Amino acid sequence: MRFPKITSLYGRIFAIFWFTMLMVLVAVLYLSHLDPRKQRDIPPSQMIKYERIRDYIESKYQQEPDLQKIIRDFNRQARPQKSNRPSLFLADLSGNILTGKARKANHFRELRNFVTGYSGTTPKQRLYGHYLIAGPLTINLADQDLLLFFGTRWNQPPPFLLQLFDKPLQLLLAVMAVSTPLLLWLAWALSQPARKLERAAQRVAKGEFVVDHDLETGTTEFQQTGKSFNQMVEAVNQMLSGQQRLLSDISHELRSPLTRLRMANALATRKLGESSELSRVDTEAQRLEQMIGELLELSRMQANSHLERETQPISSLWEEILKDGQFEAEQMGKALKYSDIPNVTVSGNPKLLMSAVENIIRNAIYYGKDRVEVQIYTSKDKLYISVSDNGSGVPDSELQDIFRPFYRVSTARDRNSGGAGLGLAITESAIRQHNGSITASRSDLGGLNVLIQLPLNS
Repeated sequence: MRFPKITSLYGRIFAIFWFTMLMVLVAVLYLSHLDPRKQRDIPPSQMIKYERIRDYIESKYQQEPDLQKIIRDFNRQARPQKSNRPSLFLADLSGNILTGKARKANHFRELRNFVTGYSGTTPKQRLYGHYLIAGPLTINLADQDLLLFFGTRWNQPPPFLLQLFDKPLQLLLAVMAVSTPLLLWLAWALSQPARKLERAAQRVAKGEFVVDHDLETGTTEFQQTGKSFNQMVEAVNQMLSGQQRLLSDISHELRSPLTRLRMANALATRKLGESSELSRVDTEAQRLEQMIGELLELSRMQANSHLERETQPISSLWEEILKDGQFEAEQMGKALKYSDIPNVTVSGNPKLLMSAVENIIRNAIYYGKDRVEVQIYTSKDKLYISVSDNGSGVPDSELQDIFRPFYRVSTARDRNSGGAGLGLAITESAIRQHNGSITASRSDLGGLNVLIQLPLNS
């Protein structure tokens, strides 16, 4: 017979609860068959021994007609002995005890309780503390039918269940011992899908929007949660992809009228000659074209970047960029120094990560007077990239604004010396997509310091 699989969380909890209660109920019901303190049937092997003793006594006193003499003989033999031989007691058919009255302190009260509480036709036995009384067997002595009882010292330990039910603390510990493995199994069964969901949430926090079908396993509640989580990831993927396609399409469509504008301006210049107005139109058209080019570059880098993730050593990402930056700085009469690259890995889109760091280094080379320093180091589970220059820097009031799109500061880093103001915005977007952060501050060299923080691959 196959039992249906319980897929509901509440179903598993109720199943464990009722299973534990059933075990306790079975133990309570079965206890009555184990408890020697209640009247029970005498085991067959012990019954044979008792019958042999009865037959021996009948044979021994077969020729004795005086019952009182037999009773006195029984009382003498029933004195406490070191041996494990049973003590013998006689009673008449009415239940009056004939032997042992002189030894009331020696289990006589237990014997009287057993005799008065006995009702039936078959011999029984019952335990009183450490003394077991059994009987009665019918015996004929001095031509009278009497009842024979046996008393034996009980040296066996009480059954385990009796110890438990006699001591509530032990019973509680036993129930805990039985239920703990079941509860541990339940905790494990609940923790597995919860951990899968936690790992999936961590991947999303790092910018990895990947559908994980393993989330849709486990109990019904976790299956529904995993399915909803995957639907959310798919919706975010579609939203990001749509946004990136829209940016790319807009940038591409803007180039056509811009190209026609520059052609018309060139024809007007050829026809009318040079003028300040036409030169201004051409200058603004060039800047607009540069801006659209940067937007197209951003859209190409970000296209499906949330889906294209790799785990790579950081040396393979930025070592060549640092060497190229060092060469370019030397050509401009400047010096670029960088620290050793740690042997660690990061997870992300290689193109975005390489472009982000390259943009910061090129800005430092361009705006620095003659010195650029790059420090790459790790702390706990974070990677830090610090780029400093000794240029004119950025006013403290504008340090947080330089990462906004199209923003240009009012000092040397302005419209005449820089681009369209999208470079740092592209870098900030790339770092943020990798669950990192980027901040700007005044450099110890006197210029600008840009600090990038990224999570290490775990």
